[in-house]
Amino acid sequence: MKDHEIEDAVARVLSGYVSGSTPAPVAPTMTAPAAARPQAGVDALVAKALADLAPARPSSRGCVWETAHEAYPIDDIVGGLVTRALGERNCSCCKAGECSLGAGCLEIGDAEAETLGDGIFATMDEAVEAAAEAQRQYLFCSMAARRRFVKGIREVFRDEALLARISKLTVQQTGMGNVEHKIIKNRLAAEKTPGVEDLGTEALSGDDGLTLVELSAYGVIGAITPTTNPTETIICNSIGMLAAGNAAVFSPHPRARGVSLLTIKLINRKLAALGAPANLVVTVQAPSIENTNAMMAHPKVRMLVATGGPAIVKTVLSSGKKAIGAGAGNPPVVVDETADIPKAAQDIVNGCSFDNNMPCVAEKEVIAVAEVADFLIAEMRRNGAWLVTDAGLLQKLEALVLTQKGGPQTGCVGKSAVWLLSQVGVEVGPEVRVILVETTKDHPFVQEELMMPILPLVRVPCVDEAIDLAVELEHGNRHTAVMHSTNVRKLTRMAKLIQTTIFVKNGPSYAGLGVGGEGYTTFTIAGPTGEGLTSARSFARRRKCVMVEALNVR
Repeated sequence: MKDHEIEDAVARVLSGYVSGSTPAPVAPTMTAPAAARPQAGVDALVAKALADLAPARPSSRGCVWETAHEAYPIDDIVGGLVTRALGERNCSCCKAGECSLGAGCLEIGDAEAETLGDGIFATMDEAVEAAAEAQRQYLFCSMAARRRFVKGIREVFRDEALLARISKLTVQQTGMGNVEHKIIKNRLAAEKTPGVEDLGTEALSGDDGLTLVELSAYGVIGAITPTTNPTETIICNSIGMLAAGNAAVFSPHPRARGVSLLTIKLINRKLAALGAPANLVVTVQAPSIENTNAMMAHPKVRMLVATGGPAIVKTVLSSGKKAIGAGAGNPPVVVDETADIPKAAQDIVNGCSFDNNMPCVAEKEVIAVAEVADFLIAEMRRNGAWLVTDAGLLQKLEALVLTQKGGPQTGCVGKSAVWLLSQVGVEVGPEVRVILVETTKDHPFVQEELMMPILPLVRVPCVDEAIDLAVELEHGNRHTAVMHSTNVRKLTRMAKLIQTTIFVKNGPSYAGLGVGGEGYTTFTIAGPTGEGLTSARSFARRRKCVMVEALNVR
């Protein structure tokens, strides 16, 4: 096909977007009379292009879609380009033409959250197929539309009452964590997760023309979310994945089923009111291992993102698909003789106790230079650490929180220090936030990521030995590490040797997530697969568009 024939075909397709019926006539070019062109072939191409869009074909009113039952808006052609403003459509609770996302639209009861509709499907196959159709439609939405959709998700989860509700539900359903801290994390995910602004374009120009390298969607992404940060991960991943142009299929942890489904329904209703293609964010009514496996195996799922432990990361890496694995961490804290000890003690207790130590970035063991260890322990006790000094009590604590294999007991993960001590016969007040245990480097509390506010401390003779031990105890997860020091050379040495995705200097671990620290947040920290701090660009692939011998104006 010649250039003018391609131009005519494109014009006919675009005019079909506007009219929704017969394509507008296209003026013949100077290069060939209209009568001389193989018009039948061009019309066939146009017909095929339009047919490929069925059953969801753009109409003439905005960035939504027309099916046999519903009409959703795409803007007019301006200057030869199709521009797509946001229109409106209805969420499931509204009558046709009346959806304004009023208060009633987001008032979803706990029981209603688990019903079908608004992104919730009976089977994983139905969920993936719906997401695939939504993403195909989403390809025709503008970047401005994506920004509006992302902004809408942020708005939903900035509501203080809703933040409190989903945070409380998470603690109730999972039995883990701290409501106040979960509110902080959910708000953080809504406000500090990067959106469309994360998708930068590269341009290369020269005598041979112009090349653009742009970040484009994978398509449908299957995302596995953990019980430790269920809603935070859904909010964070939804923003990043939709910003990059994808649809997301979530497989939540069954223990967080209700609140995960509620979060997904809230996202869907907001997107519906903003005119997004339906089902950009979906899940199944009954999350399970079987449904997770079905999602991973589905041919229309182009990328897998797993946020969880080593087992689930290993599973997605063996799927044969592009996979991002956010695995475990065992963040060490080094404190040397130059540190501001009172501040270090306060930061360590605050970070270790945050959401009962469930964030994978949280301080899991302290390595202190011997000359300041006693001072550090005293200051930590002053800030809410309860020191275990009785060997018999330590044995009871070990029996409570460790399995026969030495790993953490699931029923103790995310429990408070007060609760854990009560289980071994020690009653303390709410001011106790961390259980401090001085031990050797080989103790299971040091080697294992417990994800509970039990903090072992190991003494070492010097800072270099502390750094080397920190590298060993981090186990190569490349997740998070913390150091308290005013010696820039030693801070630099540790940063170079430990190679973690997040390295916090002279602050609590959660500063690495953006709480009291600069920078954006993510709840999918991909050390095993190398992406590190994931964001919208992590969920996009690099595509090259080349114009030969043109558009170089230098």
